[in-house]
Amino acid sequence: MKTKNKIFTFLLSGCVAFSSAQTSKFTLDLDGTSTNIKIQPTMYGIFFEDINFAADGGIYAELIKNRSFEFNEPLTGWKQQNTKTLSPNLDSGFLTIYSDNSKTNKNYARITVYNDKNYILENEGFRGIGLHQNSRYDFSFDLENVSGNISAVNASLIDENGKIISTVPILINGKGWQKYTAVFSPSRTVEKTKLQITFTGNGVANMDMISLFSQDTWKGRKGGLRKDLVQKLYDLQPGFLRFPGGCIVEGRTLAERYQWKKTLGNVADREYLINKWSSGFAHRLTPDYYQSFGLGFYEYFQLSEDLGAEPLPILSCGMACQFNTAELVHLEELNPFVQDALDLIEFANGNESTKWGKIRAEMGHSKPFNMKYIGVGNEQWGEDYIERYKIFEKAIHSKYPDIKIISGSGPSPDGEFFEYGWKELKKLNAQIVDEHYYNSPEWFTKNAGRYDAYDRSGPKVFAGEYAAQSVGVVKPDNKNNWQTALSEAAFMTGLERNADVVTMTSYAPLFAHADGWQWTPDLIWFNNLQSYATPNYYVQKLFSNNKGTDLIKISENGDAVKGQNQLFASAVKDGKNNEVIIKIVNTDSQEKSIEINPKNIKLGSKLTKTTLTSSQLSDENNFQTENIKPLEENSVIKKGKFSVQIPSNSFVVLKIK
Repeated sequence: MKTKNKIFTFLLSGCVAFSSAQTSKFTLDLDGTSTNIKIQPTMYGIFFEDINFAADGGIYAELIKNRSFEFNEPLTGWKQQNTKTLSPNLDSGFLTIYSDNSKTNKNYARITVYNDKNYILENEGFRGIGLHQNSRYDFSFDLENVSGNISAVNASLIDENGKIISTVPILINGKGWQKYTAVFSPSRTVEKTKLQITFTGNGVANMDMISLFSQDTWKGRKGGLRKDLVQKLYDLQPGFLRFPGGCIVEGRTLAERYQWKKTLGNVADREYLINKWSSGFAHRLTPDYYQSFGLGFYEYFQLSEDLGAEPLPILSCGMACQFNTAELVHLEELNPFVQDALDLIEFANGNESTKWGKIRAEMGHSKPFNMKYIGVGNEQWGEDYIERYKIFEKAIHSKYPDIKIISGSGPSPDGEFFEYGWKELKKLNAQIVDEHYYNSPEWFTKNAGRYDAYDRSGPKVFAGEYAAQSVGVVKPDNKNNWQTALSEAAFMTGLERNADVVTMTSYAPLFAHADGWQWTPDLIWFNNLQSYATPNYYVQKLFSNNKGTDLIKISENGDAVKGQNQLFASAVKDGKNNEVIIKIVNTDSQEKSIEINPKNIKLGSKLTKTTLTSSQLSDENNFQTENIKPLEENSVIKKGKFSVQIPSNSFVVLKIK
């Protein structure tokens, strides 16, 4: 009797285990009846801000830090190995900073060489200088031979052990300032090298704009952008490029705000500015973080054009960052800020007969950039913002009625300031309101229905900054793990399902240098040689590459699929490619079998199933391997209903043609 009981208990527990391991089955109805809701071309875009070395030290391919000695500490990034502070240095030499206050970039280095066998000047780059074997690097500098018999500058790239990777001598001739150039051809690949400069002959020379660029830049442009990073942006097929931020627009003080006019013209004449994020977080102080503006507004517009994305510049509204000084411009003194906005529209869209259109043409782009959007302020809040927004809106739309203005609702997705901002902006018939949310993965899955009840007759929504935080906001231990990406995918089905309200979305921040970051998580990580895409990047890519043109309804028992049974879904038609695209997210630890039941729609027979998943929610990608990336499989389906398997904790895109 005991034995039988044991057997019965074993069989029962086995049946329970078998039953629990079975795949759950669900039916989703796909209704092709027109919703009259278009997916805007701007639905999925890019948010760019120079944080985490995103511009200088990142996408802007300059490899020399503080190339023209303009940092507040002018020798930041530079080292004189054999020079002592309290010494005449007769056995080597020394460098002194001279200034010409008539210039925007006023500093230059006066180098006195007493012993050319012993004087060495080095630059550390941005956490090192990365070199690729057999690539070619353009080296240049401005030099004035003041006195003595200096006949050559000897430039070398050396590794961390002092071994030379590549070296070039540059002969010096004549008097007066001259530009000198040379080309490095590294003998091997090294992640962290330094630039070393020595001299042949003793004497005094002035130097400025010491620069090093790979020749292999995006589109081969000299002094251009880092190719692998731009390629990742291009692969997203973004609908817009928002620039230059972000809090960097506002500045810690108004004097440190982003001023677009100062980023135009000759790169060597652009005035340096300390980066707001140099001291943004106590846990990642970065005092050597400045903006050279080699990536300025002209280059941002050019990048937008390269990417096929709408340019979306954000301008200061006369309010410094409210998390810092909260400095304000008095309303009666706001006109120069408003004029900056009007002039920017002329710069982007004016013909060559206009003042700012002529400047754009002189920089190399005779045709207008056809800018359609402009942002007034970043994430300001309160009455001060609304007062200033009114003035900007009136001035812009009086002169340029077709420009769409992005306004802000503050830094949070709810609360008193958020509610106040929305209430006032609705009264003002604002066109597009920017919302920001950095929150837990649980928040994102719970808020997949956030926009279901939004007023369809009110302003459109720009989900301008969002990212799931694995630990918490501004926590240095946040990870770009699969859990955060999966929760964002679930949330994004809700964005897409509400495309009549939400017309623009972008993850933030975009880039992070592995050794120079201030904020985590981030969409794309890079070091001096490589970059990798996070799981979050692939979620963005799958949505953006499959945005479609028209929203269609997908439901379970007549209800939107927004978390019931841990399933989330949205669906679109692509009128250009004659496709139907279904996005399904399963946040359950069990696989699900989904039957798609088409109604009022004719489906093709070719099914492409793209799956993004990982075995552990804590899994991440890294520089060695991208384990979490989309996998495609093709099949043929019969007319009518069809079934697909949706793995546990996965994001699946079904494309039917």
